[in-house]
Order: sequence, then structure tokens, then C-alpha cells
Amino acid sequence: MQKTFLLLTTVCAMFGSLSAVAAEQGSNRGVTYRPDVTFTLRTDIGEGKLVFIGEADAIAGKINPDLEVSPGAVVQINLINGDGATHDIAIPELGAKSDNITAKGAATSMVFRATRTGTFEYLCTLPGHKAAGMFGRLIVGKLREEAKGYVINVAQDPRSVGEPVGTRASKHLTLDLEATEIEGQFSDKSIYKYWTFNNRVPGPLLRVKVGDTITVNLHNSASSTNIHSIDFHAVTGPGGGAAVTQAAPGERKSFTFKALHPGLFVYHCATPMVAHHIANGMYGMILVEPEGGLPKVDREFYVMQGELYTTHSHNANARGLQEFSLEHLLSENPQHLMFNGTMDALTKMYTMEANTGDNVRIYFGVGGPNLTSSFHIIGEVFDKVYDQASLTSPPLLDVQTTLVPPGGATIVEFKVDYPGRYILVDHALSRMEKGLAGYLTVRGEANPEIFKP
Repeated sequence: MQKTFLLLTTVCAMFGSLSAVAAEQGSNRGVTYRPDVTFTLRTDIGEGKLVFIGEADAIAGKINPDLEVSPGAVVQINLINGDGATHDIAIPELGAKSDNITAKGAATSMVFRATRTGTFEYLCTLPGHKAAGMFGRLIVGKLREEAKGYVINVAQDPRSVGEPVGTRASKHLTLDLEATEIEGQFSDKSIYKYWTFNNRVPGPLLRVKVGDTITVNLHNSASSTNIHSIDFHAVTGPGGGAAVTQAAPGERKSFTFKALHPGLFVYHCATPMVAHHIANGMYGMILVEPEGGLPKVDREFYVMQGELYTTHSHNANARGLQEFSLEHLLSENPQHLMFNGTMDALTKMYTMEANTGDNVRIYFGVGGPNLTSSFHIIGEVFDKVYDQASLTSPPLLDVQTTLVPPGGATIVEFKVDYPGRYILVDHALSRMEKGLAGYLTVRGEANPEIFKP
């Protein structure tokens, strides 16, 4: 007992001098001589994993404990080697990192100022150690309530495709859209302040016919704090409608246009900074069907790819409110990518299902605002691709992967011949690790002539 006390006393004295040295050498600007809060962690093996264990006070004995600090606090994290392997500790998003420690009983420290609010990951950066269990959370500021069932679901249902126009004559239609700013469920444990059309990301799939006259009514919710507008790529007119729909909170703006070109077109908010409005969720698509409508298929789905730019990097276990990062937006470095607005929209929230023998059509677009998609379904080949969503050009046949730029769209069709789960991806496959995936489940009898396990 006395030995342990002496060791900790010596370690604490050493850490105090490390804190002063860090400040004097300017290794982290804004760090003062004495930290506002100090945590001590020990490396060990717990629950069959490599872990950090809290050494004192409220975190004593806790595995990978949450470390909670106030915004602006100077933080010191001490690390004691408890297992004899090489370790360090770092918080990459805050630029903080310790030296390596290799011998059992050795110690190190890192000191930094918590300049940003949010939840940040601390971890051991040695190869394989995070995967083995050495990571936890630094929470700067009060943690927002985790996302439960009561928060708004902003994910767009891929089955919400509207009614086909069929062979009807052209007519005058009215489309009502509301711009909203709402906290929506982003993943199981996190929320994001989305900007939307009609509380969904993407906004509704609007379905009209070439030759229709369409009046668009845009209402910017009185609860909004920003001006919003709408730009239809299907519109021939100033700003695609954006020039006459810049609506302040509570305002309503309208315009009327004639659908001159068949195709699948993106719409989005076009209020400066346009990329910010789009990234926050303000995009959708309008399908302008040709004369006579589109050929009938068994299943239709509506899918759009988007990007989120947040203050911390992708972490499937992130909790609380995820905050927007202008820096990451301008560098075109999204921390999250998703189909239909959220991390789980097409894997947990909604089911895309078909039966063997069905002909499937997907209306696919990219809200962006920055990245081009290489749209692909693992285990399927597109029988037809209406390249760039042109309905007046002959479709491409037998396509594996199709390119869709931001602000662009495509229509793909294919017959499903074999049961199983097929994964929708962007074939820039690193993006799967940031959340970009969806499932199409096909049910029916297996045909060994097509595929035999």
C-alpha cells in the first residue's frame, strides 16, 4: 500500500513538471502553467481486451471512462503503463498526443486546451491497439441527450416514389414545400441539426409529366433562423426558381414554370452559402416523365447520396449532437456519407425488398454538395442505365457501375434473379467506412443454374 502511494506521489510530481514544460515549450498554444482538470489512466487488460482504466476520483476503476471537461479548460491526461506493452494516448481531433511508454510502471502525459465543444475520441495510436479496445470519449461541454425514438426521423423512405403519371394529359399542378431546421436522428446515438424540405432528407420525390405547368409554393418555417430558397434543375428560368424564392423565416414565395424536358432532375436550396444549405440536407429530385409515362416495373425506389461535414471524424459510436464544420466543408472532406439522410436509413430504418423475377427501378441522385458517386450494387448488374437520367437517349445496357456527379442523377433498372441481400454502395469503397451503404433484400427460390454456393 505504501509502495503504491509512493509511486503515485512520484508520478504526480513528474506530471506537474511535464505540464509546466509543455506550456513553456509552446507545444499546445493557450496551455497555462497549471491544468484546470487532470485525469490519470492506466493501461491494462480488462474484459479480455486492451483498455484504459481510470486511476482516481470519479473514474477510478472504470474501463475506458468518459472524460468530461468544460469548454476552454486546460486538460492534462496522465498515462501509466500497467501491462508492459508499448502504448501512447492521443486525441487526434484536438492535436494532442503523448510520447510512447514501453516499460511497466513508466508514465507519460499530454496537456492541451479543449478549444472546441463536442465529443472526441481518445485512443492508443499503436497499430491494432484501438481495435483491441483502447479508446474512449472526451466530452467537452454538456453532452446532449442521446438520440432515442422521440427525436425526428428525417430519413427519406426509399419506397416513397409517388404515383406514375401514366397516359394522362398535361395539366396544372401545385407543389407545396416547407423549409425547416430541425434536430433529427443521425444514428442510433447521435443527432444533427438538419435543414430540410418537408422534414425529410432528401426532400420528397416530385413526380410530374412533360408539358405540365407547375406552381411551386415554398414556405420557410417561422422557426427557421436562416433564409432558404429552392432551385429546380428542371426549371428554365432565373436561378431555377431560386432568384424569386429567397424566403426569410416565416415567409412564403411562389413561382410557376412549365416542364419542358423529360428526365430526373435534382432540386436544392440555393441561398448562400449554397454548399452549406445542401450539405445540411436541402436537396431532393423531381421526375419529369415523358409522354405516355415510363414503362411499368414491379418495384421502384428513391435513393440519394449526401455528405455531412462535422467537427469530428466518423465514429459509429458517436453520441449527442454532431456539429457542422465549415473548415471540413471548404476542404471537401466529409466526415460522414449516407444514403437518404442518415447513417442507418437503408440498413436499419427502411427495408428495400423485392422477389426473384421482379424488375426493379431505382431513381438515384447525388445531393452532394461535392463528391461524385460511382453507384454500384454488389452482386447485381444494371440491365439498363439511363445515363445522366436522360429519358430521350437510348439507355446503356449491362452496366456494372455508373458515375453520377453532385447535382446529377441516373435511373437504373435490373431484374433480380437470385435471393439474398444486395448492398448499395459508392464504389469509392472507403466511403462505406463513413456510413455509405444500403440493403436490397431479394426473397424467393434459389436457382443453382444462376448461382451455386
